[in-house]
Amino acid sequence: MEIEILNLIQHLRTPFLDEAMRFVTSLGNFSIAWVMLALVLILIPKTRKIGLVVMVAVILDSILCNVILKNIFVRPRPCDVNTAINLLIPRPLGYSFPSGHTSASFAAVSALYFSGERKIWKAALALAILIAFSRMYLYVHYPTDVLGGILVGIFCGYVGKACFDKICKMRKKHV
Repeated sequence: MEIEILNLIQHLRTPFLDEAMRFVTSLGNFSIAWVMLALVLILIPKTRKIGLVVMVAVILDSILCNVILKNIFVRPRPCDVNTAINLLIPRPLGYSFPSGHTSASFAAVSALYFSGERKIWKAALALAILIAFSRMYLYVHYPTDVLGGILVGIFCGYVGKACFDKICKMRKKHV
């Protein structure tokens, strides 16, 4: 059934969307958009703590998603199952579940949300949704990979905020 959903999404393909989805997905490569956002927030004294929470969440997510979960589930990518699809990007390395692009995106968004960031979390959410959709559009992730990535990302955003708060609390006790 998931392949059928991906095949339906393929009916949306146009030259404009092909280019747009390639660009959008590239923002998720190596979590570049989220690391850059975290660094910008860290450089601004008023948002430094939020930037650190985002960075912790994205690092945590990278370890949980890409090192642990993908190697537990070892799920082949849809492009490996349906080889008739013409990929618009080079075939990604590694396994399919969960989507690393999606999980990193939702880890950053969740970290922003749980940190009380009111100005940019909604824009970040819009980008995260686009990145998640791009992974299905590009035929490199199943819908359940994306859903799993969303859940893992939210978990990492929450845990990142909780860890940061615990570290701050411990530092205050020792000062």
